[in-house]
Amino acid sequence: MDFLPTLWFILIAVLWIGYLFLEGFDLGVGMLMKTFARDEKERRLLLNTVGPVWDGNEVWLITAGGATFAAFPFWYASLFSALYIPLVFVLLGLIFRAVAFEYRGKVHSDSWRAAWDAAIALGSFVAAFGIGAMLALTTTGLPLNANGDRVGGPFAWFTWYAVVGGMAVVGFALIHASAFLALKTDGEIRHRARRVVSRWLPLGLAPLAIWVIAVAWQNGKWFSWPLIAVAVVAAVGAWAANRVGREGYSFLAMGVFLLAGSAAIFSAVYPVVLPSTLDPTWNLTVENASSSSYTLSLMSIVAAVGLPMVLAYQAWTYWIFRKRISVAHLPAPIDFAPAIGGSAAGTDVVDNANKTVATATKAGRD
Repeated sequence: MDFLPTLWFILIAVLWIGYLFLEGFDLGVGMLMKTFARDEKERRLLLNTVGPVWDGNEVWLITAGGATFAAFPFWYASLFSALYIPLVFVLLGLIFRAVAFEYRGKVHSDSWRAAWDAAIALGSFVAAFGIGAMLALTTTGLPLNANGDRVGGPFAWFTWYAVVGGMAVVGFALIHASAFLALKTDGEIRHRARRVVSRWLPLGLAPLAIWVIAVAWQNGKWFSWPLIAVAVVAAVGAWAANRVGREGYSFLAMGVFLLAGSAAIFSAVYPVVLPSTLDPTWNLTVENASSSSYTLSLMSIVAAVGLPMVLAYQAWTYWIFRKRISVAHLPAPIDFAPAIGGSAAGTDVVDNANKTVATATKAGRD
């Protein structure tokens, strides 16, 4: 077996793990906007915890998709065409969420902010569930024929594996976000986030544990079980560290849990990248789904140069915004004067600004 297809299978697995670790907590924070935060100040605080990093975290999703397209075009084509409908919903969820982040503070109105808060929460949930379902299906299989085309109707992908995978990423994101909020905030909201982790961690991580064990059992790879044991120890460690107020260790232990659990899944399915539930001989593997050696060699050179730069930039970003924040650090909201059209409130702001300029000009002439 060639080395480069295996290398790119590992790199794509690393990209997905990195995406779930980084984007996991900001998707979870988005979902918590309507349930965890009790008032406008707490919702602004939640947004400020992820504001500097959420769009950078999505680079990992784009890179994982692009790397799959370039390194394993047959895997990409079969997976994305079979899951066209759920992936459209994922894309819409990510778009709604991104637009809501930008537009939420543009109008000083409770109904305006409530609508965009709902868009953030719903978009985060749809994106997390859809990505979890897609990753679960790429490790458990789809009804593919010999050409890698989906057999059955447009909802042939909707299996209990897809539901468990969706719930797994949603549950992990919610617990991961609570651990992140306990680490990044101070005051009442920090203690409330710790209570969420203490009470709900076993339930939140249960779907992901079911997914990991099902894949390991189905594929029968012995080396997946030690990784599962590491994941269980890490989950217990995250819960225990949170109980004694060591939020940093709890957050890192959640990362170890994700890393070990995901490594157990990817190592169990290797060398298959997309199983066929109709006939194992129609499975897509790292050999029959990969690009040419020339393409993979060129991609390896680009990745060797670009990946360290991306990692360094993101590490610098997290270092700059490493301090805890609380509602006391938030400035008072200000009215926004729209550039085109606008509400009565916006018009008042413009009028007041014009009056101020006119007064200053007159004073200068006098």
